[in-house]
Parts: sequence; structure tokens; C-alpha cells
Amino acid sequence: MPRGKTAGKAPCKPARQLLFSEALRQQKHPAPADSPAPSHDTMSDNTQGASMDCILQEISAVGRKLEGMDTAMSALTAETRSMRLEIAGFQSQISGLDHRVAAVESQVVLQADRDQELLYLRSKLTDLEDRSRRNNVRFLGFPEGIEGTDILSYLRDTLPKLANITFDPPLEFQRAHRLGLKRQDRPRPIIACFLRHGQVR
Repeated sequence: MPRGKTAGKAPCKPARQLLFSEALRQQKHPAPADSPAPSHDTMSDNTQGASMDCILQEISAVGRKLEGMDTAMSALTAETRSMRLEIAGFQSQISGLDHRVAAVESQVVLQADRDQELLYLRSKLTDLEDRSRRNNVRFLGFPEGIEGTDILSYLRDTLPKLANITFDPPLEFQRAHRLGLKRQDRPRPIIACFLRHGQVR
């Protein structure tokens, strides 16, 4: 701000301009004969008073500016505090998300282990099923009911005679039965599960 100017008020005149204006006024309107002429001390006092008024006005303007800066600083402080609270809330949310992600990752690892175990068990089951089926033999052409009530004894006695082979040790079966429903047009096949895999070859 230029010297001698304040917001909302007329600018202050410098001291020399005041003296010049006072001299012109005295020339245009001379003082009466009976009144004494103003002394140099009186003019100096007037000039100093005007200068003090200008200084006071400038100080007042600076004070108003400082008050405005204080208000702005208060608003900035409040906004900064609000931003800190928001950042703290975001940090707590991020921390919660980190815990949830860690839990999900642990679950994924466990699920991967379970998948591996499931694959292993499936392979074992397939192998066991294949091994159990290897000992199964289907016999076709035996008339329906020829085996009587004991199909295991019938197969143990009949198969060596039909194949003309002596088995040592004798044939042993885990189970044997006919497949499907009884039919009139053809006999049902007999399926037998041998106890020893070597006897099936």
C-alpha cells in the first residue's frame, strides 16, 4: 500500500504539501490585523499532528489485515484438523482391509492344500478301483441255475475241469454272482472276484 493511503479513507497529504496549502490559504484569506500571525511552532505542530494521523491510520489498516490473516489461519487450522481426522479414518479402513486380505490369502493357501489332497485321494481311489476290477472275471454261457445255491463252490470245482488246469493253491474267490435281472432268452453272465491276482492271468 502507498504511504499515506488507507482502505476506505481519503489519502493523507505529505507534510510539505500541508505547509504549501496552509501558505496559499493564508495568502488568499489574510489574517485580520488584530489577530497575530501563526508562528512557525504552530505550523510544525499541525504538520506533526497530520503525520501522526496518517501513521495511526496505517497502523489501523495493518491491524485489520492481521485480523483477517488470523481468521484465515483459524480456518486453515480447522481444515487441517478435519483432513487429519479423514486420513486417520482411511488408515483404519486400510488396516482392516489388510487383515481381511491376509485372512483370504491364508484361506487360499488352505484351499490349495485341500485341492492337492483331493487330487491325491482321487488318484488313490481310481487305482484301488482299477486293482479291484482286475481281479474280476466274467463268465458267459453257464445255464441259468446250474450253479445251485453255492456259486463259489461250483466255480471252484468247475473252472479247473473246463480249463484242464490244476491250480496250486486252489482257486479262491472273494465273491461271485450273476449280473442283471433274470431273463428267459439267455442266461445271465457270472462275475467272480478272485482272491489272488496271479490266478486271473
